[in-house]
Amino acid sequence: MFILGIESSCDETSAAVVEMSDGKREIKANIVASQIEVHRLYGGVVPEIASRAHIETISKITYEALDTAGITLSDVGAIGVTAFPGLIGALLVGVNFAKSLAYANGIPLVAVNHVHGHVSAALLSEPSLAPPFLALVVSGGHTSIYKVNSYTDYEEIGSTRDDAVGESFDKVGRVIGLPYPGGAALDKLAYEGDKKAISLPSPAIVGDNLDFSFSGLKTAALNYINQAEQKGEEINKADLAASYTYAVTRAISKKISAAIEQTGMKTLVMAGGVAANSHLRKAVGDVCGAKKVRFVCPPLSLCGDNAAMIAAAAYHEFEKGNFADTSLNASATE
Repeated sequence: MFILGIESSCDETSAAVVEMSDGKREIKANIVASQIEVHRLYGGVVPEIASRAHIETISKITYEALDTAGITLSDVGAIGVTAFPGLIGALLVGVNFAKSLAYANGIPLVAVNHVHGHVSAALLSEPSLAPPFLALVVSGGHTSIYKVNSYTDYEEIGSTRDDAVGESFDKVGRVIGLPYPGGAALDKLAYEGDKKAISLPSPAIVGDNLDFSFSGLKTAALNYINQAEQKGEEINKADLAASYTYAVTRAISKKISAAIEQTGMKTLVMAGGVAANSHLRKAVGDVCGAKKVRFVCPPLSLCGDNAAMIAAAAYHEFEKGNFADTSLNASATE
C-alpha cells in the first residue's frame, strides 16, 4: 500500500510517499523543504518563523511528492503525520493539513511519534531489519535509548536528563563562531584538533543507569571559552571541537555498551539528525563490532527530519489499527 507521510515538527517541511507491505519497503518520493537559510540569520530555529514557512510550503510539496511517486490521492491507503513531539506551532501546521486532507478524501489518518519515525528510517535502508532491537535516537531535541519490542512498542531505558546532544553541539559551535548549523561544522572541525587537549566532564550519568546530562558539559565548554576571552587568550577552536566531540562519543559509547550488556540485544539502530555525525557513527559502530552486535544506521539522507520515516512508522501503526480522527491534536511532548 502507499502511505503519504507529512513531517513538520521543527524546521523541515517534508512530504513523502512510501510503498509498504510485509515484504516491501520502498521510498517512491521524499521531498524536504529545508529552512536552514531562513534560520541561519538568527543562529537557531525561530519557532514562529518555522511555522509560517511550513504554512507556505506544505501543500506544494505534498502534491510534488504525489507527482514524483506517480500516484494520486485516490491511490493513498493512509496518511501518516508527525503529531508529537516537537515545536507546537510547527506541528499544528502538519497535523491540521493532514487531518483536512484525510477527511476530505476519505483516507485513514495515523498519528506518528516523531522519535519512532527516526528509528523507522532504518527500516527503509535495511529491509531485513525487524524487532526486537536496541535503538539510540540522537538529535537536536532527543537523546534516548530504547528497547524496541515491536514495530509499535518502544520502551525507553535511558535518556538525557536535560539538554539533547544535538542542541549542545549546535550551541558550542555557535559560540565559537561556526556557521549554522553548528553541529555539522563542529563535526568537520574536530578532525583538525587534538581530542585530549582540553579536559571536559563526561555527560554520562554516574551509576547503574543509561542516562546522560549534557548541560554540565556544555557549561564547562562555555566557561573555558569565557575564561580564555577574559584573559585575552585565543582558543584553539579545532582542539575544543575535538575535545568536546570526544567527551560526547565516549559517554554515548559507554552507555550503549552497558545497554547491550543489560538487554542482550543483538542489533542496535542509531537514528536522528546527530546520527549523521561521523565521529559518533564510528564510535558506536566500534562498540557494536566489539560486542558482535549488528549496527544499523540510516544513510545521511534519512538521518535528518523527513516524511519517509514518518510514512514507514505510520504503516505499522496502521497495521495495528491505531487510527486518528478529526479530534487529533498536536503535542509538544511525547
